[in-house]
Amino acid sequence: MANFYKDNDDIKFLFNHIDLGVLSELMEEKYRFAKEFDYAPANAEEAKTNYQMVLDSLGQLSGDFIAARAEDVDRQGNTLNEDGSVSYADGIAEDLEKLAKAEVMGFTLPHRFGGLNFPNLIYSMAIEMVSRADASLMNIFGLQGIAETLNSFASEEIKQQYLHDFSAGKVTGAMVLTEPDAGSDLQAVKVKAYQDEDGNWLLHGVKRFITNGCGEVLLVMARSEADRTGGLGLSLFVCGQGPTVHIRRLEDKLGIHGSPTCEIFFDNTPCQLVGERQRGLVKYVMALMNGARIGIAGQSLGIAEATYRIARDYAASRKQFGTAIENFPAVKDMLIEMKIATEAGRSLLYETSRAVDMLIGYEKIEELNPPQDKQELKAIKNQSRKYKRLAAMLTPMSKYYCSEMSNTISYDAIQVLGGSGYMRDYACERHARDARITTIYEGTSQLQVVAAVRGVCSGTAEKYLTELADKKYNSELKDCLEKLTEGTDALKKSIVFVKKNGNDYMDLYGRALVDIAIDLILGYLFCEQASSDFDMQIPISAANGKADENTISMKQRKAMIAKRFISKNAPKIMALSELVCSGDKSSFTDYSSLVNPLVTE
Repeated sequence: MANFYKDNDDIKFLFNHIDLGVLSELMEEKYRFAKEFDYAPANAEEAKTNYQMVLDSLGQLSGDFIAARAEDVDRQGNTLNEDGSVSYADGIAEDLEKLAKAEVMGFTLPHRFGGLNFPNLIYSMAIEMVSRADASLMNIFGLQGIAETLNSFASEEIKQQYLHDFSAGKVTGAMVLTEPDAGSDLQAVKVKAYQDEDGNWLLHGVKRFITNGCGEVLLVMARSEADRTGGLGLSLFVCGQGPTVHIRRLEDKLGIHGSPTCEIFFDNTPCQLVGERQRGLVKYVMALMNGARIGIAGQSLGIAEATYRIARDYAASRKQFGTAIENFPAVKDMLIEMKIATEAGRSLLYETSRAVDMLIGYEKIEELNPPQDKQELKAIKNQSRKYKRLAAMLTPMSKYYCSEMSNTISYDAIQVLGGSGYMRDYACERHARDARITTIYEGTSQLQVVAAVRGVCSGTAEKYLTELADKKYNSELKDCLEKLTEGTDALKKSIVFVKKNGNDYMDLYGRALVDIAIDLILGYLFCEQASSDFDMQIPISAANGKADENTISMKQRKAMIAKRFISKNAPKIMALSELVCSGDKSSFTDYSSLVNPLVTE
């Protein structure tokens, strides 16, 4: 029986390596819910046991049930019925029913609404496993951030109206943001929200490219202030499906066929205001988008894990010239890079999720139960500010890195399989099609870089790298740590140069700066894992792909990864730093000459 939690040694290692006690205490507010709710943990050990039980159950559901239906889901797709309703692929409908019965559709919602009240870190692990089984299903399972947004900002009346049903899996939702003329630039949203004579809110206009737009609960950003352009004219609203909500078409897409992407026309649709007017984009949607970006990072990671495994198994069994192709140096090197890149993405995503959980936890203390002692309150506020800056930088980094990595690994997996990888006989081509959207939706890679580079150049990256450098590591990693110090110095030098040349120059070389920062962060995270208090033995695969009797310590293996990752990236970091400090502005000065002629056909 397949279990996508139990068969993944890296997830199990990180689950034990990361301090879940701190997170659970923050999420459970010092375990005060145990007195009121039967399933709420009373201490860190109970919380960890709960997390593990759910991951184990979801891992088995993903491996045994969801993955088995993914190919049929991809081929069948969704159907827009004559009455305007949408029918999911049979497999998706069955998957959602199973997920509801497993009680995992309220992953991060509070106990009082029937939710699990789990940290985002555990949710990221769950998203990865579901995405490995079927990336398109994640676009429905992973939209729980809609419920979380309602929990954070909506009135108690709205919470009671929707959140119990979300937790029970009775409803799914959609983020209804994009319009024909408002994609990356959400300030250009035109869909109108207005009040009738009785003060009731109504929506009118068209939304496009809406993932799961047929969901029962729609979170809609609309222009509530007719006299204001830009973000301050926007508010957030919630509504359900009904006779005034028309699904006009389903998009015919390259991938993620099991996830319906809808065009919606709101014909004076009754709705409710979420939170305060004019804060739709500035606060609420940005919070929603950041959660969605972490979800897409998890989706990307699941796709990468799935497609790497196909390539690894194929390379071990496919023989050419009398030997398995994994014995060819070029293929061997590709597989190593694919595996390390996947674990790098996982390390970055889980660290990002941890930072988000810490931020949420400290913000809750500040808002709901601030300490009376002034020094203690000051410390809480300092921690809140620290993790707010860190989460703001790591979130776009994770989305950018994991989505780009997923595309690279999917492409390379097809290359390992050769002609077979191009055929539908293997799932590699489906994973490659599914991966392609991850660098686009919820903010393109270019926009993630623009967001992340602000954190890199504002001092957040430098403070974080200093904090990482000050930790205790195994003495055998001394050479690695010296290379990371040299790389950090190169980053600092690059930042100084960029600041002298203005924001346009920062954006021009933003990708190089962000790549340097990510490689340094990942280097430290791998060193930290190699120095963990936790260890486990894992089997070493023999040349024929079968498990050998030999095993290796996970910490030992992580040390090997750290050395290879840091050594290979050290020259790249120096080259990128040199590029940033070159002062080359030809993209600005020579643009028209270099891209001519303009094609207008």
